[in-house]
Amino acid sequence: MKTVEIIGYNRANLGKSESKRLRAEGNVPCVLYGGKEQVHFHSPMILFRDIVYTAEAHFVDINVEGKKAKAILQDVQFHPVSEIILHADFLELFDDKKVKMSIPVKTTGSAPGVQQGGKLVMKMTHLNIKALPKDMPEFIEVDISKLDLGKTVKVGAITPGDFEILNSPLVSIASVEVPRAMRGKGEDGEAEEETTEEEGAGGEG
Repeated sequence: MKTVEIIGYNRANLGKSESKRLRAEGNVPCVLYGGKEQVHFHSPMILFRDIVYTAEAHFVDINVEGKKAKAILQDVQFHPVSEIILHADFLELFDDKKVKMSIPVKTTGSAPGVQQGGKLVMKMTHLNIKALPKDMPEFIEVDISKLDLGKTVKVGAITPGDFEILNSPLVSIASVEVPRAMRGKGEDGEAEEETTEEEGAGGEG
């Protein structure tokens, strides 16, 4: 999996006024937990571009004044109006400890239903995965080559590798929906046939 580096600086003051000052200067107050002790630090907001504003999953190499740790972004809080990052939580990773991550779904193949005029609709763009860091996939492949019109592929169709899928096997990932125009055409066709039969019966009488 790809790794993004976050450079941070220790926070001496954890008060609200200090957090507000850091944000005003373009920094994000952060905390790293999951290890022996929590590490409170701040980091330039621009460094979060590659891990927050993307659909891809990443590991994060955190470097706080020379102290390094491997982690994942566990939670991020945004301002409700300006949408700037208010706070970020990182979970420290260990080689022998499984972790949960939201991993993007990647489709493979061509759906026959789409070629027939249907529309491919993604019900799930990410799946919740649990695995050791070394076994965590960058994405989950979902084969849609057998999806006909009106058909759906579910989580249960995926064969997991060295990881566990936490979503229910009954959850739909992708489906090929029949467009309204195609459904209406079939209904109109039936109506026209019925009308023709009625007119023919009346003529014979």
